[in-house]
Amino acid sequence: MRRRAQSRSFLERGGFGLHALVALIVVAFDVLPALRLLWAALLPGGVLNPDAMLAALSSRSAVRAAQASLETALLSGFLAVPLGTAMALVLGVTDVRRRRVASFLFVLSVMISPQVIALAFLHLAGPASPILNTLGLAPEAGSANPMMGRGGIILVLGLHHAPLVYVVMSAGLKRIPLAVVEAARIDGARPFRILTDHVMPLLRPHLAGAALLAFVAGIGNFGIPALLGAPVNYLTLPVLIYRRLSSFGTDMIGDVSALGLLVAAIAILGVAASQVLMRRDGVQLEDDAPLKPFWGLGRRRVAPEIFVGLVLAVTLVLPILSLMASALVPSYGMALSPATITLDNFVEVLARQDVTIRAFTNSFLYAGGAAGLLAGLAVPLAYGLVRLMGRARLLAVSLLEIAYVLPGIVLAIACILLFLKPLPLLGFSLYATPWIIVFAYLARFLPVALKPVLAGMVQVDVAQEEAAAIDGARLAQRLFGIVLPSLLPAAVAGGLMAFLLAFSELTVSALLWSAGTETIGVVLYNLEEAGLASQASAVAVVIVAVVTAAMLVLDALGRYLPAGALPWQSAMEDEARTNREPARAPARPPVLDRLEPKAALSP
Repeated sequence: MRRRAQSRSFLERGGFGLHALVALIVVAFDVLPALRLLWAALLPGGVLNPDAMLAALSSRSAVRAAQASLETALLSGFLAVPLGTAMALVLGVTDVRRRRVASFLFVLSVMISPQVIALAFLHLAGPASPILNTLGLAPEAGSANPMMGRGGIILVLGLHHAPLVYVVMSAGLKRIPLAVVEAARIDGARPFRILTDHVMPLLRPHLAGAALLAFVAGIGNFGIPALLGAPVNYLTLPVLIYRRLSSFGTDMIGDVSALGLLVAAIAILGVAASQVLMRRDGVQLEDDAPLKPFWGLGRRRVAPEIFVGLVLAVTLVLPILSLMASALVPSYGMALSPATITLDNFVEVLARQDVTIRAFTNSFLYAGGAAGLLAGLAVPLAYGLVRLMGRARLLAVSLLEIAYVLPGIVLAIACILLFLKPLPLLGFSLYATPWIIVFAYLARFLPVALKPVLAGMVQVDVAQEEAAAIDGARLAQRLFGIVLPSLLPAAVAGGLMAFLLAFSELTVSALLWSAGTETIGVVLYNLEEAGLASQASAVAVVIVAVVTAAMLVLDALGRYLPAGALPWQSAMEDEARTNREPARAPARPPVLDRLEPKAALSP
């Protein structure tokens, strides 16, 4: 008891500033936007008027959009869950070759922004497809593109969200102790029986959680339904919100707030249920080794390797080839041949068009600036959460995740509501300025940047700080002299991950951009809407290149990061560590035993 009291006194000494920082960030990025959205939906014009909200939610267009959102999210989940689960099992329990490369490529497909994937599949099919025209397989001119409408949205959403299921299921596999497999082997069980009778029952909570996350991702997705559904008037709730605000402006703010609240409620309930299910899995991996591939296939591994190759071809290779083919022809619809290959579309979007050049510059500045700020905030924020918050850490982390759980279109509405009028006391407005986009990026991607730093902070030994405190070091000296050097790689990785997701996003900036503040995601969408498909494809290819480069840098940093910090590496740690000496994790100090072990951010 005396030791606990001394540790508490040491940790809490001088921590008021970090407590204030945590509270300020939680209130500014999560509580205020959520409350402002609630206020606009329930009290339009400052007067309680539930009838107005009910009228907005019960309108014919809202009901049809809600039905479209639910059916596309649900049906796409029926594709994403078995596909992602099969990939997790093949790469996680069998001895197929190149598992780490396959994991990286599969996760890369979900890191590419949804509108880029939608554009790729849109150009892959239909009578104007350069690839189909080159192969002589294009449908008759004038026929409908099969990717347009309900079926195309469900297919592309399912393929795009399958890696989310893969990440969750792979994390579930790593929570199963190796002793489970060893005990089954002692009893004479074959690999197939081990998988069906021992491994899969332990994965049921993760399977249900992954299904809910895929459903929530489908509900909040904007880019895919906007490109594949809006042209044929098949509108989901996010697309309906975008149309109403872009057509009628702030006059519709009460109605779109009510619709946004509906989308937010569905998303929050889905994520909360997913978290509850995955935290009640009953598997507690303590000192035992995690599960490793136990199914040696020998020559029979060719079949699962073909399966993995086909999945990667459909989710990543074919979309990229489609974008390249569309970008390399002078005009969309022409067949790709040595005589028609041209780089004019790349020159146009990278060197001639002012709007695309400005959009690339803006995206690098906004996403890079937000990522840098988040990387700088992550270390003191993680220190305050882990060292100072105690049992309140779980509540604080849950509140910090609100902006990430909210669909991007809903967060954009909340930002408009917050900054439409001049700021109190300051007298100026952030609306229609770059700062509202940066604020939205900070709020949305803070949990992403914070996750690897939190994972590393839990492993930092408190004994060094205690020794420094005895020598008279203040909190700031301990933070920057001892903790920061240990967490710097994790902070850089978190910032890069935030940049990777923010660089080409469309869901948030679609409602927040104004003349001169266009982001590259907005320009890509506008080019496709204007019928400049080849130029849109050239922009998309550049986006894919930037995202791939960022992921390669993150992958190179992976050896310096705590386990599970990168989603594509967490499933393949055992394979990676056979090729290099693993970093020795510091011992878990006794003082951290009082912290909630499951308060870390979810994958």
